[in-house]
Amino acid sequence: MSTSHTKDSSFLGGRIPPEIESLSKNLKDVDQETFRKILKAVVSALEGKDCREVMKSIAESSVISQERLSHIVAGMYRVLSDAIRIPTSSLKQEAFKEDLRDLRIPEEFITDFSSVVFGNRRAALEALTLQNDPHLPTLAELKWRVDVAISTSSLSRALQPSVLMQMKLSDGTFHQFELPVSKFQELRYNVALILKEMNDLEKRSILKIQD
Repeated sequence: MSTSHTKDSSFLGGRIPPEIESLSKNLKDVDQETFRKILKAVVSALEGKDCREVMKSIAESSVISQERLSHIVAGMYRVLSDAIRIPTSSLKQEAFKEDLRDLRIPEEFITDFSSVVFGNRRAALEALTLQNDPHLPTLAELKWRVDVAISTSSLSRALQPSVLMQMKLSDGTFHQFELPVSKFQELRYNVALILKEMNDLEKRSILKIQD
């Protein structure tokens, strides 16, 4: 009885982005020197540098059409930015290379991609990528207390305890809300349930990126 190794997941997820799917077709007949010039410009763009003049120079000196060059740049940018967002503890170098082989990327270009994703510039690229990603404010501080309404226009609320909560977010804003104890218990239960479901998902091998 023979066994075969099957990858659990690509670093790109379940659906290949169109700009990456067309990358190998647009890289056809591109020489390595030109590829490396484009790759260097894309890495500089990921580092937040202005690469318009560099790209203009590449376009003027290359036989590649403007349309193909645009597709190549978009595909390279997506490959690198998606890979850099995944911790190296989850994305292994050989698995990354195998994913690119599945996309029919030439082997010599795979080596260059890998040197960027796993090279000494990764830490800086990772920090800039995370910094530029859209994100919501996080919880910086939470205060709460239990109140009992003694005088109220609603008899159903009289002498009923409620939980008063105040949140301070990382952007400096404050939010305050009040809820009855029953709703607080419901909130507590749902948060615990979500945490359990997240933990269960992490244990599923289909969501793990590994070699």
